[in-house]
Amino acid sequence: MIIEVLKNLRDNPSSGSFVNEPISLEEIAVLEQEFNGGNPFPRALRELLFLAGKFCIIFDYGLNESQMELQIDARSDLPDYNRIIDRPYYIVDVYNAGDQFLFVYLDENQLDPILYEAALAHREYEVRPWVHTLERTLSQFIQLRLDAVKQGYNPF
Repeated sequence: MIIEVLKNLRDNPSSGSFVNEPISLEEIAVLEQEFNGGNPFPRALRELLFLAGKFCIIFDYGLNESQMELQIDARSDLPDYNRIIDRPYYIVDVYNAGDQFLFVYLDENQLDPILYEAALAHREYEVRPWVHTLERTLSQFIQLRLDAVKQGYNPF
């Protein structure tokens, strides 16, 4: 795959002893079939998975053994909180014991989608809604975290 959007991630494959680990195009196609009706993922997401779908120095995939397991595990928590995301989406980062995650909608920008956060345990009195935009595209967010790593900070 030719990397067009995430050149910054391609050019920064490691941090200390941590190294990005890819998944195959075949695995990506299975994920596209399962979570996007067989349609290709947005370009930036495909590149992220191709470069660092198994392990990423700037995203936390939790204790899951695969991207498929990550998607299924994180999505399984939505009913526990009486939450529904009724558009096609893909989770790129999980945290806070799995009740918060970062994701992109798959029906938006097909090059570099906006990143969103879901806070399943959101309380009614909180200012932001339980799903809210981070006001950055996936590639912009990756650049932010890479910059933090380069400066010696924890990207999380």
